[in-house]
Amino acid sequence: MGSANQLTGASVWIPDSDAVWVSAQIIQDYKPGHKELLLQLLSSSSDLPPLGNPDILEGENDLTALSFLHEPAVLHNLRVRFLDYSSIYTYCGIVLVAINPYEQLPIYGEEVIDAYSGQDMNDMEPHIFSVAENAYRTMGREERNQSIIISGESGSGKTVSAKFTMRFFAVVGGSAQQTSVEEKVLASNPIMESIGNAKTTRNDNSSRFGKYIEIGFGRKGDIIRANMRTYLLEKSRVVFQASAERNYHIFYQLCASRDLPEMRGLKLGENAPEHFRYTNQGGEMQIPGTDDMSDLELTRNSLTVLGVQPVQQMELFRILSAVLHLGNVNIEASGRSSDRSYVNADDRSLAIFSKLLGVEGSQMAHWLCHRRLTVGGEKLVKPMNGQQAVEARDALAKHIYGQLFTWTVHRLNSALRSQRGETRSFIGVLDIYGFETFECNSFEQFCINYANEKLQQQFNRHVFHLEQEEYVREELPWSRIEFSDNQECINLIEGQMGMFDLLDEECRMPKGSDENWARKLYDQHLSSKPHPHFRKPRLSNSAFIVLHFADTVQYECEGFLDKNRDTVFEELINILKASQFRIRVWYNPISQQFLGLRSGLGFSVFSSCFAFQFRQSLQMLMDTLNSTTPHYVRCIKPNDLKEPFIFDPKRTVQQLRACGVLETIRISAAGYPSRWTYEEFFSRYRVLLRGRQSPDNARGSCTHILPELIPDPDQYCFGKTKVFFRSGQVAFLERLRAEKLRVAAVIIQSHVRGWLCRIRYTRIQWAVVTLQRYSRGMLARRLARTLRYTKAALVIQKTYRMVSVRQLFLMIRQLLAERAVLLLQARVRGWMERRSYRRVRTTVVFMQCCVRRKAARKQLLKLKTEARSVEKYRQLNKGMEVKLMQLQIRADQQVIKSFHLNHIIILYVLWFSVDITLTYSGAKKNCVNQAVSQAVAAFQTELDEERRKYQGLLREFTRLEQRYDNLKEMPFLNEALKRTYCLVCCAPSDIRVDVACSLPPGLPAKVLFLCVRHADVSGDQARAQSLCAAAVTAMKTALKKYTKDVEMSALWLKNAWLLHDLLLKHSHKQVHYVPPLTADLTPVTRSLSDLCIQAYQQMLSITGTHLHSITVQALLESETIPGLSAGKLAVSRKRSGSDPRPMGGDAPTMASVLRELGALHAALTHQAVPQTLLEQAFHQLINMMCACALNSVLLRKDLCCWSRGLQIGYNVSLLEEWIRNRNLQAGGAVAPMEPLIQAAKLLQVGKKSDGDARAIVETCTALSSQQIVKILTLYTPHSDLDEKVSVNFIRTIQVLSIIIIKNNQEMFPVSF
Repeated sequence: MGSANQLTGASVWIPDSDAVWVSAQIIQDYKPGHKELLLQLLSSSSDLPPLGNPDILEGENDLTALSFLHEPAVLHNLRVRFLDYSSIYTYCGIVLVAINPYEQLPIYGEEVIDAYSGQDMNDMEPHIFSVAENAYRTMGREERNQSIIISGESGSGKTVSAKFTMRFFAVVGGSAQQTSVEEKVLASNPIMESIGNAKTTRNDNSSRFGKYIEIGFGRKGDIIRANMRTYLLEKSRVVFQASAERNYHIFYQLCASRDLPEMRGLKLGENAPEHFRYTNQGGEMQIPGTDDMSDLELTRNSLTVLGVQPVQQMELFRILSAVLHLGNVNIEASGRSSDRSYVNADDRSLAIFSKLLGVEGSQMAHWLCHRRLTVGGEKLVKPMNGQQAVEARDALAKHIYGQLFTWTVHRLNSALRSQRGETRSFIGVLDIYGFETFECNSFEQFCINYANEKLQQQFNRHVFHLEQEEYVREELPWSRIEFSDNQECINLIEGQMGMFDLLDEECRMPKGSDENWARKLYDQHLSSKPHPHFRKPRLSNSAFIVLHFADTVQYECEGFLDKNRDTVFEELINILKASQFRIRVWYNPISQQFLGLRSGLGFSVFSSCFAFQFRQSLQMLMDTLNSTTPHYVRCIKPNDLKEPFIFDPKRTVQQLRACGVLETIRISAAGYPSRWTYEEFFSRYRVLLRGRQSPDNARGSCTHILPELIPDPDQYCFGKTKVFFRSGQVAFLERLRAEKLRVAAVIIQSHVRGWLCRIRYTRIQWAVVTLQRYSRGMLARRLARTLRYTKAALVIQKTYRMVSVRQLFLMIRQLLAERAVLLLQARVRGWMERRSYRRVRTTVVFMQCCVRRKAARKQLLKLKTEARSVEKYRQLNKGMEVKLMQLQIRADQQVIKSFHLNHIIILYVLWFSVDITLTYSGAKKNCVNQAVSQAVAAFQTELDEERRKYQGLLREFTRLEQRYDNLKEMPFLNEALKRTYCLVCCAPSDIRVDVACSLPPGLPAKVLFLCVRHADVSGDQARAQSLCAAAVTAMKTALKKYTKDVEMSALWLKNAWLLHDLLLKHSHKQVHYVPPLTADLTPVTRSLSDLCIQAYQQMLSITGTHLHSITVQALLESETIPGLSAGKLAVSRKRSGSDPRPMGGDAPTMASVLRELGALHAALTHQAVPQTLLEQAFHQLINMMCACALNSVLLRKDLCCWSRGLQIGYNVSLLEEWIRNRNLQAGGAVAPMEPLIQAAKLLQVGKKSDGDARAIVETCTALSSQQIVKILTLYTPHSDLDEKVSVNFIRTIQVLSIIIIKNNQEMFPVSF
């Protein structure tokens, strides 16, 4: 564990009975020869030290990247990821370790599938989708079959992992057909879970069989077919269940649905499943959180999808119900020594069983209690005792269920075949049982562990092969790595005179027994030739012990021969075949090919050697796996309590040993587990180099400096592109680097402290001088204030004296001038009174004049108004000759009235002044007469003008009406309309793109509407409707032809929308200012509305497809700001099937994204698309881009660093500026950017104190708490100045949430 001498304070691991491994520190130096080592246990096991691993490897997502590769370090790393980071997936080289969280996690949606689709395995966080994507890409690239091997013990999540794997393939390899193979593949899961899964003490949904599903893909990567192979169905569960366990789910689903009308004929009773012996033995009738009735409905729907008709479904349910009733058949013993047995003729369960299957009840009752023997060529019937009859009954039930299971699998395989094309390659998903060891282990556990031995051997050899390939590729001088080969244990089981051979031999013996077989095992593998993997228990002669690769297991021999024979009597089979119903299960060719009639044992039975079948099917599976590229998933059960996120180290390390994960680590540790590219090593450890070094010569620098840093040349090796290290050397280099940085930090601190002291001295000196300056200023101000007060006192004294003398002077002068003042006052007051009188008189006279003048003006204005009233009457009666005469008469009357008014004015004026009366009266009369004459002339002129306009309009109307009649009679107009019809409706897909785009916006729609309008006015409604229907069909054809052209999609979107708008405005349902269309075009408007939506979605799909492929690289990976490097300096890993991205080439940048958006904007703007639709389209695209980018940030560790956050923020600002420059922000296009902007800010802000946590929660309002925690968990320092986010900080802001991945497929509603 490092060097020979352990230093004081070093961290080590020591074994512990409860926690498996606990951390301790050395408190005294150890030297060779000492017999004691003083250790101090750490008080808290929650903060275990990393055992020499550097901080950059804490919580590493690949166990092989750890500097120290051993069991405690692996266990600690898994615990940290599972409990602190809530990460259930971890890589271990080519193996994905999946820990069952016992909780539904929101990490399996279609948005997550989309995020992992097309991504490299090294770029993403560990996930089951990453393994599936790696297999899918490797299959397409290398054109070689792939296999995903999922293993683990019961309750570890194998079935769920296999289900999500198939779901991934169904999504990425799907098609648009309604009943496609992809849908059928997913529909097979509920069916197989119903008939093959059951509740056990370890798992509520345990698969009691193994299955291998081959998913065939075509040349385009779509699913063509699928095929399922099953292994070792646990048929004994049909007739027996242990305590707290259940039978297969399908039985309880039938019982829960017994009240359905179609199920009443099955006679399941009122107390099912408690009423049936085959379902009540375990005592568990219900699984918490499940609904058996709804599960049966899901099973029936899945059977329908797979083409199983309702009649066939009821046949299956009838057989299953018959099995339940068969278990309730009461067999009673008879005879003196109870050597006989019988079934009552009125047994109700037997009657129902016979009725459901259509067999003779009396014959079934007879042959359940008797068997036929062949002795000397004669056939004899021998009665069986009660125990033998019960065993025969149970054997028949197991046989029926096994036949039904085999038929169902065959039916599924038939439905999963497709005629769509030839299969190019396939991906196999193996959901196999893991290594099992119980208190009592029998034949099933023996076969399961044998299968795991074979799989472990294939796994070890594959891992060894990949490790050697890496060394050969890098041209390393290497020696063969030794690994534990379990071939001896396999030979013990399947070799010549092995355990299977002895078992088959004993089964062929007429009086073979489990005890005889056990004695043969002892004689063969203990006495004659002792085998290292075989032992005998001390206190038992009917058991044996096998030393498997994972653990030592003791097997009980009882029942081995019966389970291997898998025997059912021929007479019972014949009775079933003689059923009056033609039950398809009995005539399944797949299930019949393993059945054979064996005779010579004294009786006729249907029997097949189960061990032989299992060995053959297992060998076929191994041949298939060896011909494919395997990918491994090891499922781990963290605790036996089924509680979420509880980590039991003893159970976990037991499974790690059993599934081969630790063996993988041991093989890696035997070679060079740590691997760095020269550029990464140079960037990380350049501080250890002396002198000035250039990054261009990274390999030369590494070759020069490593011999000085690590004297032992066996601890490292130089490859073509990488430098390889033995276990622990990276930690040693990290210590050297930390020491180098510590020394440099001390030097920097000394200089900084000196600089700080000089700054402090300068500040103190400046403060002293400032204090002196302020003190002197205060003294000077005090002196100035004293002088100012003195001067003020003198001024006050002088003023007081002056006031006293002035008061005396004024008193004397007042006495002398008093008499003169009284005289002047009297004179002045008299003068003022006289002046006031004159002013009052003048004002009164002036007011009288003004009042009189105002009254005269009012009278004059009244007369003028009456004189102009003639114009009013003429405007009211414009254009009427008769009215003119009336106006003339009224004008004469107005003259007379003016004359009378003139007399009134004269009298009124005479009242004021007699001299001017006659003169004023004559002038007034002339003015009125002149005004009336002018008004009459103006009215006459306007009347003549209006008459001329009316005559002109009448002539224009007559001319247009005549022209319209002439046009209706022209014979060539129909031919012109036909040519327009052909141009607009029949050949839009043949128009060249440049010609179509050069047309004015909406021209085809306008021309088409004119044609429709003419046909409607002509009364030809059928032609109008056919014209519109042909136009819709032609537009659909054009859209199908230009499925990848944005400009043409925008063109037909505009024309379809415009034609829809014109037809809608001229329909009967609108308020009309023009005559509406008489033809009923409502179906056409609906079709045009659907066509608009189709064109809109096609246009967004074209641009969205282009943007989806470049969004991540442009928004997240492109370095728009030069000089920032955001790549993580992590250990380089190479897995099978992962292809690194090619170096060089034109990587997408923000200019590429803006160019795609600009092309769409130009196309829509050219077609004059409405602004609201334009904003909606860009809102949709921006939401897709930002969601895709945010998902990548949440799933990629290399993107979560400070410099990358700065790059992302800048790139998003460019996109936001582009949107605002084109005034698209009103439609909400900026809102989807907010989560990505906040994620970029989150990568740049501080992440240490509680204040930082509060600021993050207040600022990142668009991100959920779970998303914030995910980003902080993935945050990786990109330089020595940065640090990882502590677990305590993450816990400060961690809140339960259900939304992690943002949906990048969200569609916003649009209507036309």
